[in-house]
Amino acid sequence: MIAPALLDIVCDLAAVRDTSGRPPLIGVTGPQGSGKTTLARAAADRLGGVAFSLDDIYLTRADRAAMARAVHPLFAVRGPPGTHDLDLADSTLAVLRGAGPETETPLPAFDKLADDRRPMTDWPIFRGRPRAILIEGWCLGATPQTPDDLVQPVNALEREEDPNAVWRSAANESLAGRYQAFFGGFDAILMLAAPSFDVVLEWRCEQEAGLLGLVPDALPAARRVELARFIQHFERITRHMLAGGVTADRIVRLDRDRGVLRIQS
Repeated sequence: MIAPALLDIVCDLAAVRDTSGRPPLIGVTGPQGSGKTTLARAAADRLGGVAFSLDDIYLTRADRAAMARAVHPLFAVRGPPGTHDLDLADSTLAVLRGAGPETETPLPAFDKLADDRRPMTDWPIFRGRPRAILIEGWCLGATPQTPDDLVQPVNALEREEDPNAVWRSAANESLAGRYQAFFGGFDAILMLAAPSFDVVLEWRCEQEAGLLGLVPDALPAARRVELARFIQHFERITRHMLAGGVTADRIVRLDRDRGVLRIQS
């Protein structure tokens, strides 16, 4: 269930932005399992708009493999800054913003099971001109860290697989450059803030169980271990965002059950 207040906030952000005749671009950010995908889609439906995700514009598996060889092996894993095709996002936005009533816009799509971008022939089509564009993603609006902030690892993944801070420094460099330029194109960003990073594994396991048609307690222990490692790729930036390292027009503080605790402007 989506709290009506959250849907109202997103729609209000879209309504008050002077976008000179073009559809407003609204971002919804938050850690894995926070409900941002559901919220963005519901807002797009209410506004007569379109929604897609940062997850839809990952680099191809081959491109990430090349990056892993050239920069650091951890870049083979999708998710952190540097693993998205922001040029694809920009070109998609350009078509949507210039769309007319009969325009058909292919929306990028990523197959997470295959860990690769779907063929363009399989992309969903948005028909017409959207009244708003919603993009959701876990790191939208994140600000870069200082070099000193990157020295100490935040978890076992960084300590064991990135001891010299090569991966996290390269991701931070991407975040400071191309990603900030991309974020600057948004008319507004709403953040769904977890009570702490510790709850993210719980949310992610609930999400995974739902995809498998299981109750959370029935999720296999081995899969929970895999997810615990996977979310370490996102821990540094998520913690940074929860501590204030984010540019957002509204921050909604959630409790462990995703209930709204308070709303910050």
